[in-house]
Amino acid sequence: MTQVMKLAVGSLIIGLAVMALKVLAWWLTGSLALMSDALESLVNVATALAVILALRVAALPADANHPYGHHKAEFFSAVLEGVLIVIAALFILREAYSGFFNPTPIAAPTLGLLINAGAGAINGFWAWILITRGRKQRSPALVADGKHLLTDVISSGGVLLGIGLALLTGWWVLDPALAALVALNILWSGWVVIWQSLSGLMDESVSDETLNEVRRVISEEGFGAVEAHDLRTRHAGRVTFIDFHLVLPGETTVHDAHEVCDRIEAALCDEIPGARVTIHVEPEHKAKHNGIVVLD
Repeated sequence: MTQVMKLAVGSLIIGLAVMALKVLAWWLTGSLALMSDALESLVNVATALAVILALRVAALPADANHPYGHHKAEFFSAVLEGVLIVIAALFILREAYSGFFNPTPIAAPTLGLLINAGAGAINGFWAWILITRGRKQRSPALVADGKHLLTDVISSGGVLLGIGLALLTGWWVLDPALAALVALNILWSGWVVIWQSLSGLMDESVSDETLNEVRRVISEEGFGAVEAHDLRTRHAGRVTFIDFHLVLPGETTVHDAHEVCDRIEAALCDEIPGARVTIHVEPEHKAKHNGIVVLD
């Protein structure tokens, strides 16, 4: 089992444990705000299952029908996660709307809040693990899952604070109001996850920081060439595709041209894990004089 898959399975286990705690807190209190928090944990469990499935598909080797691999499966998982988040938020808004017209006191508040706070602490720790490890492993599905958990932690903190105010003031209408605020926060996080995932499905270029690294490596490792131009990049899951034209002096032999290309490709793969590099070699008269200058 790969490190990424282990994290995905860990998310499922953590999600089930946190959901059980939050459902218990809701059952003890009857709070709409805690119900919204528990429902978001149900979404976490569903999306953890989707991430596991997506990672299994993304790990499949390239085949005749998918010569570039199955890496984009992770983006589909993240889109599904965003859609589920939005559906959960709409359900919470409906319940909160009903609660505004029939606010009720919260039962067993202290115990319920302590249980919910413990669940939030677990989520916060796991969100940090997923985001840091997901970025290291270049897994958009894990990073999206971690960011969603982080919004869950923030909304849980707001819920706990608001219910505490309701207990102090006796304004029980704060309970459905908090549920509505949680729902709006969930809606926003769902939209962000969907938008970021769609950018990957649309073959968006890598970040400016990564692009500058690619340019630097080509410039420093391309000695023997004249220039590089028509650089294009895109990312799909943990894989970054890089292709460009490399201009070489006309007298360069095939062997020497191959040596230059191999050197650049190896350096790019060392700098950007998961890189897939394609280099098109051109003679000197094809130089455009507006690309990447190769250092001597």
